[in-house]
Amino acid sequence: MGSVWLQFTLCLAAIAVSGTQLSRWGDVLAEKTGLGRSWMGLAVVAAITSLPELVSGLSAVTWVKVPDVAVGNLLGACVLNLLLLALSDLIYPPAPLLTAAARGHLIAAGFALILLAVIGLALTLPAAAGTFRLGHVGASTPLLLACYLLAMQATFRFHRRERREYLSKEEEAQLYPHVSLNTALANFCLHALVVVVMATWLPRVATGLAQALEWHLSAVGTIFVALVTTAPELVVTVGALRLGAVDLAVGDLLGSIIINCAFVAIVDLFYLEGPILAGVAPVHGGTALLALLMTGIAVAEMTYRPQHKTMRVLSLGAFVLVFLYGVHLYVQIMAAAG
Repeated sequence: MGSVWLQFTLCLAAIAVSGTQLSRWGDVLAEKTGLGRSWMGLAVVAAITSLPELVSGLSAVTWVKVPDVAVGNLLGACVLNLLLLALSDLIYPPAPLLTAAARGHLIAAGFALILLAVIGLALTLPAAAGTFRLGHVGASTPLLLACYLLAMQATFRFHRRERREYLSKEEEAQLYPHVSLNTALANFCLHALVVVVMATWLPRVATGLAQALEWHLSAVGTIFVALVTTAPELVVTVGALRLGAVDLAVGDLLGSIIINCAFVAIVDLFYLEGPILAGVAPVHGGTALLALLMTGIAVAEMTYRPQHKTMRVLSLGAFVLVFLYGVHLYVQIMAAAG
């Protein structure tokens, strides 16, 4: 037990330190390269913090042969990222977080809605998903990958155009003048490597800890392990907000939703038994629908842009997101208990 706790603590400590530094050096790179905080968070940082979900999904379908675990993990991560987006309001005091975020995030959120809708349809219509297939993969797989690539291209072009219109060369030169691009890149890659290695190891340690505490047969173990795997996103988000890099934080969380949907397609490529979305329990469709609903609420708040928080704690949209996740959690626990 002591050894497991030590490994668990070391993993979290390493992720906490390197995740914070990843936010810092990602912010430097965003300005030095001209990519901007939004796209850096959406495309680069989100890919790094989401790699553990891909590794877990691939191992679930190639070694253990449990596609339900892979799909449930990826869709559950989408819901948890939306919860983190809501809870970020607690540590961003000036105004609602999504009000302070750039409007360009609406493009990413829109693509997230499309990707989640594709997955949801394939899950709720398993017969159709099994009929329309390309070899051993479902027709949704190339569609998901194409939507992901289109999302990256569209958001990159939009944010590059925005920077050209609103940022002058003088303003860009004033940011981090004492740091070279090579230094920023080296430090970013170093801390990214630490986060990926520790975050990939963390789920195994967390599972061992849950089993040692005899939680492996209860919903508590499942919830505990799921929450632990979001540690990279949590640390990077907190680190970015402490720097005032709102767009880096929001881009990371929305980007994680998009890339997790694309990971469903990648996992399908390695699942040789047939289309993965046709071979898992239909209950995952409920998780996809919940993620779709929560993303829609985030889109509504980014569009309406409220100026004040409800009771000075969370925005109304954030309250609704937390409530929906609470209902989801309750249903999962009741289902496991029954």
